[in-house]
Amino acid sequence: MKNTTQRFFCCLIISIFGLLSEVNGQDTDLVEAPAPPAEAIELSLFETVVLGVVEGLTEYLPVSSTGHLILAAQFMGLSEETMLVDQQGSVVLMEKPSPENPSGTPLTLKAGIDAYVIIIQFGAIAAVVLLYWQRLMGILQGMMGKNPNGLRLLRNLIFAFLPAAVIGLLFESLIDQYLFGPGPVIAALFIGGIGILIVDRWHDKNINDEKSPELHELSIANSLFIGFLQCVAMWPGTSRSMMTIIGGYLVRLSPTRAAEFSFLLGLVTLTAASVYKGYKEGPPIIEAFGLGMPLLGCLIAAISAAIAVKWMVTFLGKHGLALFGYYRIIIATILVFVFYF
Repeated sequence: MKNTTQRFFCCLIISIFGLLSEVNGQDTDLVEAPAPPAEAIELSLFETVVLGVVEGLTEYLPVSSTGHLILAAQFMGLSEETMLVDQQGSVVLMEKPSPENPSGTPLTLKAGIDAYVIIIQFGAIAAVVLLYWQRLMGILQGMMGKNPNGLRLLRNLIFAFLPAAVIGLLFESLIDQYLFGPGPVIAALFIGGIGILIVDRWHDKNINDEKSPELHELSIANSLFIGFLQCVAMWPGTSRSMMTIIGGYLVRLSPTRAAEFSFLLGLVTLTAASVYKGYKEGPPIIEAFGLGMPLLGCLIAAISAAIAVKWMVTFLGKHGLALFGYYRIIIATILVFVFYF
C-alpha cells in the first residue's frame, strides 16, 4: 500500500512539472485553448435561399448588395468567428501552413460567408450576360474588327474598370478588416441616400436626357471618372451600382443609359472579383459548405438579378433615383435602432 501511494505522488509531481514546463515560465494559471466545433457547420436551405435572393435583388440596384448581405448574415447568426470544420471534423484552413505562419489560418464562419456571397455573384453575372447578350455580341464583333462602336464601348469599360482593379488589390485586406460590419454599412447607407437625392435633383434640373450620349460615345476621361467613383463602393453599404449610375449622371448620361453602363461595368468588375475570390478561397468554401449550396445560391441569384435588372431599367426611365435615396435613409435609420438601441 505504501509503495502504491508513493508511486501515485511521484506521478502527480511529474505531471505538475510537465505542465509547468509547457507554459515556459509564464503564469501557472492554465488557460484551456478553445476546442474546434465538433461538427461541420452547414448552410441550411433557408439561409442559402435568403442569401441568393438578397444578392440577386440588390446587386444591380443602388442600395448595396454587400451591405444587405452583411446585415442578412448578421440577422441569421452567420457573422460569428467560429472556426469551420469539414465533414471529418478537421479545421478548414483559409491559408495553408507556411514558414511565416506554421499553423495556417483557420476559416471562420464570418470569413466563409463573406467569401461565399462574393462567389455567388456568378449568378448575377449570368443574368446580365443573358439580358445584354446583344451588347456583348457587339463588343465581340468589335474585337474582331467588325463593329467600331462595340470596340469603343469595350475601351470605355476597360478604362472604367482599371481604377477598381488597382485600388481594390492594394486595399483589400484593410477593407475586409475595418469596413465589413454593421456600423460602417449603416453609415454608408445613410450617406449614400443623401448623395442620391442631391445628384438626382441636380440631374433633373440640368440634364436633357434626349441629348444623352451613347455608351460608346463616352470619352476615356469620362470612363475613368466613373471608374474612380466605383472605387468608393469598396466601402460596404455604398453600392457599386449607385456610384456608377451617379457617375453616369454626372457625365450627362440618361438614367437608362447610366444603368446600362453600370450593368455592363458590373459584368467586368464582378467577374474579376468573383474569379479572384473563387480562386483564392473557393476550395476551403466548398470544403466547409459543400458544392450544392453555392451552386443553388448562384441559381437563385441569377433569377432574382434578372427580375431586378428588368424592373430597374423601366423604373429609372420614368422616376429616376430618388426612391432609392429615401429607401437607404429609412433602412439606415431603422438599423440604427435595431443594432444600437
